[in-house]
Amino acid sequence: MKKQFFKFSLIALTVLALSACGNGQGTEAGNQAGSGDGGGKDGTYSFAFLTNTQNNTFQTAMNETYERLAKEKGYKYTMLDPDYDLNKQINQMSDAANQGFDAVFVIPVDSAGIRQGLEAMHDRNIPVFNVDTAVIKEDRDLVKSIIATDAYMAGKLMGEQMVKDYPDGAKIAILDFPSNESCVQRVAGFMDGLGDNAAKFKIVAQQDGKAALDASMPIAEDIIQANADIDAFFAINDPSALGVAAAIKASGRTDIGVYSIDASPDGKAALLDGSFTAVSAQVPIQIAETSFNMAVDYLQGKEIKPEVLLPSHIVTKEMAKETAGKWQ
Repeated sequence: MKKQFFKFSLIALTVLALSACGNGQGTEAGNQAGSGDGGGKDGTYSFAFLTNTQNNTFQTAMNETYERLAKEKGYKYTMLDPDYDLNKQINQMSDAANQGFDAVFVIPVDSAGIRQGLEAMHDRNIPVFNVDTAVIKEDRDLVKSIIATDAYMAGKLMGEQMVKDYPDGAKIAILDFPSNESCVQRVAGFMDGLGDNAAKFKIVAQQDGKAALDASMPIAEDIIQANADIDAFFAINDPSALGVAAAIKASGRTDIGVYSIDASPDGKAALLDGSFTAVSAQVPIQIAETSFNMAVDYLQGKEIKPEVLLPSHIVTKEMAKETAGKWQ
């Protein structure tokens, strides 16, 4: 009965947790689309953020940052939200190309699925700044730069921390998200972070948690039931890790570590209340600031780097207290 009640409470928890890993209509800062003139002829530029979702505080933090920066500069800015619908995103990219924005920032719904939209931008000579989640290598010639958190580094930090916490090794489970390249890199970094101690860690399960609380919780419950001696979980983002933490709480266990990546507002709260053992940071505000400034530089004829990976870091409890309720 207790377990059933806990599952019913999942709905409310899911709403909070998904803030770290898609819904709502496109919102606009300045509520103006690009004029189609391009080039900042009137002293301003028109930018568009073609996100993959806004039902997520990571992306909303980016949108708010773009909006703030555009307002400060007097630039036009629009955000378009496909709510994780690939076909909708491609249509939005085509529409944005027709509107003639000076530059666009794109988080792909599917890293391998948006070439058609990228080509529409390319045909209109609209520079694309690929943010957060990289497109596939075959499509990188269609973007001016990739700006993201160093996902491999974030994962490696968690692997190294787990070695410090379990110097004699441990039985662990991994909840991954193989359809997302950034999450693949996080797992690769985590495994390398175990380093010379990797042989001491037995991976009892590795499953797709779909980067979501509601998908990860029942998977974690099954793993815990099948492995009574499990010591820790590594999850590729906070929503997935929150699902793990919920499963651990439902099981009555208090001795299972939870290692995550994001340091979202919910993730920081989980670190402070002891639900998370450790978490490394993603930096959506820095991604937005960096990509915005790079777009301006490019439009002003300056050279830009083809890829910028912003460093991750482990978030301590002191940091979590200081930045509670916020991203970095």
